[in-house]
Amino acid sequence: MPLLAHFPSRNQCAPRKQRLDYRRKSAKVNELETAQNRSMQVKYKWLLLCFLLAASSGCGGFAARRIAQAPNTYPDWLAPKAPVTLDFSSKLLTNSPRQYVEVGPPEARLCYRIIEPGDYQFKASSKQDLHNGKSFLEFTFTANVPAKTNQWTSTPRGTVILLHGYGVAQFSMLPWALELAQEGWRCVLLDLRGHGKSTGKRIYFGIQETKDLSQLLDHLADQGHLVEPIAAVGESYGAALALRWKCVEPRLGPVVAMSPYPNLAQATLNISNEYAKWLPDAWIKSGFKKLPSLLGVEPEQLNPESVLQNERVKALFVAGGEDKIAPEEDVKRLWRLAAPESKMIVVPNATHEPLPYYFDDLLEPVSNWLAKESQSVAAVPAGSIGRAQ
Repeated sequence: MPLLAHFPSRNQCAPRKQRLDYRRKSAKVNELETAQNRSMQVKYKWLLLCFLLAASSGCGGFAARRIAQAPNTYPDWLAPKAPVTLDFSSKLLTNSPRQYVEVGPPEARLCYRIIEPGDYQFKASSKQDLHNGKSFLEFTFTANVPAKTNQWTSTPRGTVILLHGYGVAQFSMLPWALELAQEGWRCVLLDLRGHGKSTGKRIYFGIQETKDLSQLLDHLADQGHLVEPIAAVGESYGAALALRWKCVEPRLGPVVAMSPYPNLAQATLNISNEYAKWLPDAWIKSGFKKLPSLLGVEPEQLNPESVLQNERVKALFVAGGEDKIAPEEDVKRLWRLAAPESKMIVVPNATHEPLPYYFDDLLEPVSNWLAKESQSVAAVPAGSIGRAQ
């Protein structure tokens, strides 16, 4: 059982255990693995391996389709053991109702929530454990919902779009939403295409998703919910997406990119080597040879590094010193391609998935970056924010 920092007050919500996994449809509550479950997972993995090898023999088409398959359609038993545990009440999410927007083509229905500015009395703590040579982080946070009003409730400082990593969903960015909302930002939690409660049979690694995000801005503007300046905070897959979006969306101002990857194929191999060593590298490589034709793009379009070579954007880059999926040097490659005013910080002991939850290291630089860069964004006349042309 997780060690909670404190008991909630009458208006606070009792924490629950949420696990953060790759290829996870949604958070699992108080999930415990038995020896039988573990043995079944091993059995399924070997059966899956045999199936993959047989199905992809001689070509990478099958592998490419699996790589692009919506993560929320994968079975739960395929998910590796969670490297991060989030302890919080589901009421912190459900206090803000689900909303939906239709995007595309290709058609998809995106699920999002708006966290309004307010005094949430947000508190967080973390605990690091080492098990069998691997690091596990337990992150606990509480808040008061509904929040009391503060000076920003009626006049938000701007809008922050929060972008989660591959295989998880909007809940993974909830701590940042509550913290930034407390600081005065209207925050939008989003399930990206093919993730969480959003639909979409396939993901496009940022090529289509940037269009989805711009359509989301159009929708928010139509609803009267879009307040400038507009910022994006993303982690991993969401960080790469934020950088891509900055290249093509003139309405987007400050960007924070936590552990973005420069090369998609290499990042995927790194994930496989970390969580699915039973999956042959050759199978993944064969899939990436076919993936561009499957998605109808040029190979270099899949890599954020190639995108930033053509468009120098300004962003705050964050790297984990022990990150094996998006290593520090890989993040530095992107930072060196960015605009000169960009900044980079390194959290020395952080691995990939826990990095966004190193709040003691990240709260001040992220908050300061959003505040400083939002002031430098050219003022937009009232009512001029609308649809992208």
